[in-house]
Amino acid sequence: MAAVVAQSHHIFGLRTGVRNNLLFFDEQTVIFPSGNNCVRYNIDQKWQRFIPGTERSHSMQALAISANRRYLAVAERGEKGTITVYDLQHEQSRKRKVLTGGEVAVQEFVCMAFSPDSKYLLGQAGGPEWTLFYWVWEKHKVMATVKTTSTGPISQVSFNPQDNTQICVSGNGVFKLFRYAEGALKQSNAVKETQNILSHAWMSEERVIAGTETGRLLVFESGDLRWEMSVTSKASTQEAERRTEKKSEDAPSVPASLPRVTAITAYSKGFACSAGPGTVCLFEKTEEKDNYRRTREIKIPPDPCSNEPSQAEQQEITTLCISPSEETLATSTDRGQLYHITLSSAEMSKGEQAQFEFLSHSFHSSVITGLSICMRKPLIATCSLDHSVRIWNFETNALELYKEFQEELYSVALHPSGLFIVVGFSDKIRLMNLLTDDIRTFKEFTVRGCRECAFSHGGHMFAAVNGNVIHIYSTTTFNSILNLKGHNGKVRSIAWSADDSHLVSCGMDGAVYEWNTLSGKRESESVLKSCSYTGVALSPETKSIFAVGSDCTLKEIHDCQILREVVSDDVLYTTIAMTHSGRALFTGTAIGTVRAIKYPLPLQKEWTEYQAHSAPITKMVVTFDDQYLLTVSEDGCLLIWKIIDKEGWGLKRDKEMTYAEEILITKSDLEEKNQIMLELKTRVEELKMENEYQLRLKDMTYNEKIKDLTEKFTQQMESLRTENKVRTTLNSQTVVTTEQLFKSTNNQKLMLEYEKHQELQLKSQQMQESYEEKLRQLEDSKVRALEEITQFYEAKIQEKVLTLGQDESWQQVREFEEMTKQMEEDTDRELQDIRVKYERKLREEKETNLRLKGETGVMKKKFSSLQREIDDRNVEIEKLKVEQQKLLAFIKSLEKDILGLKRGIQESHLTIQDKDKLIYDLKKKNQELEKFKFVLDYTVKDLKSKIEPRENDIKELKGQIQEPSQRLTSLMLADTFQNMERRVKKYAVFRQMEGELDQFHKKNTQLELTIANLKLKLKATDKEMHKEMQRVRDVEALVQKFKTDLHNCVGFIQEPKKLKESIRNLYERYVQQSDMVGGVGVDTDIQREYSRQREHLEKNVASLKKKLANETEVHQAVKVKMMKENVFLIKEINDLRKELMVVRAQVHDYEIQVGLNKKNKPKSNRDIRRTATRLEEEAERIIQLQRLELQRLRQEVQGQSRTLTPPTPSASTKLPALTA
Repeated sequence: MAAVVAQSHHIFGLRTGVRNNLLFFDEQTVIFPSGNNCVRYNIDQKWQRFIPGTERSHSMQALAISANRRYLAVAERGEKGTITVYDLQHEQSRKRKVLTGGEVAVQEFVCMAFSPDSKYLLGQAGGPEWTLFYWVWEKHKVMATVKTTSTGPISQVSFNPQDNTQICVSGNGVFKLFRYAEGALKQSNAVKETQNILSHAWMSEERVIAGTETGRLLVFESGDLRWEMSVTSKASTQEAERRTEKKSEDAPSVPASLPRVTAITAYSKGFACSAGPGTVCLFEKTEEKDNYRRTREIKIPPDPCSNEPSQAEQQEITTLCISPSEETLATSTDRGQLYHITLSSAEMSKGEQAQFEFLSHSFHSSVITGLSICMRKPLIATCSLDHSVRIWNFETNALELYKEFQEELYSVALHPSGLFIVVGFSDKIRLMNLLTDDIRTFKEFTVRGCRECAFSHGGHMFAAVNGNVIHIYSTTTFNSILNLKGHNGKVRSIAWSADDSHLVSCGMDGAVYEWNTLSGKRESESVLKSCSYTGVALSPETKSIFAVGSDCTLKEIHDCQILREVVSDDVLYTTIAMTHSGRALFTGTAIGTVRAIKYPLPLQKEWTEYQAHSAPITKMVVTFDDQYLLTVSEDGCLLIWKIIDKEGWGLKRDKEMTYAEEILITKSDLEEKNQIMLELKTRVEELKMENEYQLRLKDMTYNEKIKDLTEKFTQQMESLRTENKVRTTLNSQTVVTTEQLFKSTNNQKLMLEYEKHQELQLKSQQMQESYEEKLRQLEDSKVRALEEITQFYEAKIQEKVLTLGQDESWQQVREFEEMTKQMEEDTDRELQDIRVKYERKLREEKETNLRLKGETGVMKKKFSSLQREIDDRNVEIEKLKVEQQKLLAFIKSLEKDILGLKRGIQESHLTIQDKDKLIYDLKKKNQELEKFKFVLDYTVKDLKSKIEPRENDIKELKGQIQEPSQRLTSLMLADTFQNMERRVKKYAVFRQMEGELDQFHKKNTQLELTIANLKLKLKATDKEMHKEMQRVRDVEALVQKFKTDLHNCVGFIQEPKKLKESIRNLYERYVQQSDMVGGVGVDTDIQREYSRQREHLEKNVASLKKKLANETEVHQAVKVKMMKENVFLIKEINDLRKELMVVRAQVHDYEIQVGLNKKNKPKSNRDIRRTATRLEEEAERIIQLQRLELQRLRQEVQGQSRTLTPPTPSASTKLPALTA
């Protein structure tokens, strides 16, 4: 046996084609067939209990429930037709009896019915015999059989609700009443019906109402047709005709027909019957001739999720049933939907169209072709050939989303996050977003007729099958990653490995391939051409592949080899799934059963088989936590199984799965809902204000009414008191008179009776005397007898006297007492009624008075408390006003300080501007000096660079002197003296320039001293200015903060307590003892003067800015001119350097000549050498002095650039605004 057990947990779907497929077990529980089970469904608590069908049954034909709601009969078709009776009071719905046709060969039972006492059962067998069986079902005894018809089908059989022996049978051209007598069923009516009767119901012991295919209601009394009527009105008949004409235009083969009465059910007020597509009519009894009047029409509402909402209205009603208390009417349709409505609500909605509601959820109405689950949410996605996609929740057992499309749907895959879905249509596949209330297309892919699709476990890829090709797409880029080609037939199933690195596929060509999703290569294969595979699954470690197909075996494939085979006993496997713990396999079969097989696969045939569906299972999935098994079938049902592991395995279950709660919603929807919420909030606020206003008005009106009523009631109470006094006096008088009358009449009657008594006494004395005389004459022997006789007669006479007197007198006394008693009772009753009436009125008045007093007391208390609050708030307002005046005075003083500070700032701005101008002039001069220094630096550097190589050349040439000629020497000396004179002149000019440079140095030192003084002053002024500006900023920040706090205080103007508290905090925060000054108003003249000066200063600033711009332009022109002069001077210096180099060369040559002619002219050579050396020393000294001077100038300029950073006036500078 398998170590894993599957229990039916919940099912979504209704099995159509079953007669009477919806029944009420009690007020909250219904029974309906779904799959190969009968389901007991609680409407309020949403739980289900299952009654599994019998094994090897081909289909379910009909249901019936007993009158006492205890027994359920299920007719099934198999090798032979059977009826199984279940005991519904047993917890597991225990099977009681299985009834068959016995010796009569019966293939199926088409309809059934229990007797009113639940002891007998009718079963109508199908064609061609159409035999009706009459059982005592508890004894499994056939009481009688009869052939009901020989041609048409039988639609319904039923018992007379008052008689177990009378039976009604209706069908095509059949309406027969049978009565059980003498061990046989005998027909009791002779009606030959030609219409096709689809349903009937017993209204009383003699009356039956039947519905026909043409929309007629036939009423039979004692088996005879009394009258008939149409089930629909003229308008609805014309609408039905229009619909049928439209259908006949669309499909000419379908004949036009009137609304069919497919179901009738009776209840205490009348009956309910179907009246065409999607319509149920209620009929109630009328007082005239036991007729029926149509009262209400209930319709199936249009489906908003469908692409054609009116299609839901075209469903045909197949079954109607009413709850035991006649509160709820439920119905089932030919498209597998269940609806219900509360009859009280249907009767109350007189002016509106009554509509059904779903009994549980909207179900699939055709073959389910796709099934998928996700990892992060408890969701199930299914698609069907009914053009719909449905999203279910297997934790709450509810339908989350539902949408219909125009095309057929073949496959579906749910993203692991539960937020997206891929659906395969006939023309393409679509990637859709699962929103809160809709399924919207996001991306389309051109893959036609996709029968299989699946997301990878990571969700970053999905595979889609197109014939024999598998396409793999990226979920992020939507690009095609791989196209896996290799199958020769259609691919029927695919499965991803746990790490998404491999994909396994199987197809109709008998091939099972394992693909590498990274490279697209086929890594392993197993081909068996004699088998067409329909399902494939992977083990958790991806080492083994399990496949099922058309050869009725389960195969385990490992390393391209079939490792094991499990034969299924000639049952075709359609799909397969494996638990994530790897402990068990589940297979779905073509007969709708589910088999649980232990893994590793057993050598023998060991499995557990469960009854699941009534058609082949198409898909099967195990949830990621191994809690549930999900199966879908061609019967349109989704079945959820609870998985239980007997051996305690299943590591997945040890960790509780926590599901995500996030959802998708578009921005437009969110904004729309937020807008609606805002509108609703504003509407609520408006309604609150309106209600408060109305309540105030009502309070005022009620107070006025209370005053009026109190005055009125006080007047009525006074009048009632006076009336009560008058009536009490009258009553006392009537009592006295009645007593007197009673005494007088009683005395008269007593006197008469006394006189009669006296007469009788005299008569008795006389008789006694006569008898005494006679006794004396008699003998002694007769004395005793005479005495006895006399005593006897005396006793009799006494009795007669007493009876005569007492009878009359007591009769009269009794009559009088009775009369007086009745009069007293009447008067007492009247008095009591009057007293009770007025006491009740008085009590009511007292209660109302007390209530009004209490209310007035409460109102007085409220008024006094409100008055006190008003007084307190007035006092607080006065205090606040005083504090406000103080604060205003304080603000005015602060503003005055601000004005003074602003004046100081303006003065400091003026001084700063003057100093800025002075600094700007000094800087301009400094820039000129820097330019001159730059020219000198450049000259010195150039001279250095040229002197040093020349000196080196002179040293080298001294050693390479050749003997010059005398003539050349003389010429050289002549030229040399001329050049020397020219150089001396230039040197004089250079010395003059040096003097000018010394003057510049002196001026520069004076300027430096001036700049230093100005810097000190500027620094002090800056410090003062920054201090004043910081003070102004602090004051402005304080004022702004005070304004903000004061504005916040004004927000509490309607709440005195909060206003008081905020003013107190404001006072404590901003007012100090030292700041308490008297209020001084700001003079308007001061403000006017301030604004005038401000305008004047702004104009000055604007004119200075323009002047600055002009001066900058002039300065730029001067700068350009100086740069040109500098360039000219640099050129002249370069020329001088070249001439100096030539002179040096000539001097060198001259020295050489002097050395050669030393003997001839020693004195002149010595003078020349001395002169040359003097000139060289003088030049070196000048160069050295220039270098020192340039170095000093460079240092001074660097120091000035570090210390002197004069601020230039900004174009955006504005004076601060005056804040009031």
